[in-house]
Amino acid sequence: MKLNIMNNIDYKVGIYIRLSKEDEEKEKYSESESIGNQRALLMQYIKENKLNFTHEYVDDGVSGTSFDRPGFNQMIEDIENGKINMVITKDLSRLGRNYVQSGYYTETYFPEHNVRYIAILDNIDTAISDSANNDIAPFKSILNEMYAKDTSKKINSVLQSKRKQGEYLGTVPFRLQKRSRKQISFDSR
Repeated sequence: MKLNIMNNIDYKVGIYIRLSKEDEEKEKYSESESIGNQRALLMQYIKENKLNFTHEYVDDGVSGTSFDRPGFNQMIEDIENGKINMVITKDLSRLGRNYVQSGYYTETYFPEHNVRYIAILDNIDTAISDSANNDIAPFKSILNEMYAKDTSKKINSVLQSKRKQGEYLGTVPFRLQKRSRKQISFDSR
């Protein structure tokens, strides 16, 4: 069944936002990846293009190397149920960092389900069949996966180095225990 989309208002748009734990670390230095900033960018795009916003799907603190994510799974369920027919992300890496699965969704699943996919900052739009940016998408997906693997190696390397140096790698207590009255009166002498 092919959708007969006459104009942008006919699209039922779902925005997908993802922030991984690694992105949270980067956020200390730059807020470009935050959930709020992604949402603002996506909603601005929807407004400028007069699209029909339907639903937001968010996976906060979830790696993009797996596609078993609650927000993503809900988005797929809504596609299956005909609730949305367009998915917009900030860039291709927000969809996922596994190039095989990213390619499956952008090149097979979305077209089979008549879903238009847009990655704003990568200039990917599956409705534009002759776009050079769409042609380069598989290579971007490979780079996104390599980035995730490289980040994982670096984090493991740092942890291994700290472990060898005998540094504590556990968690820090949230609160210090209150001292008993006896200790306080003894300390005040």
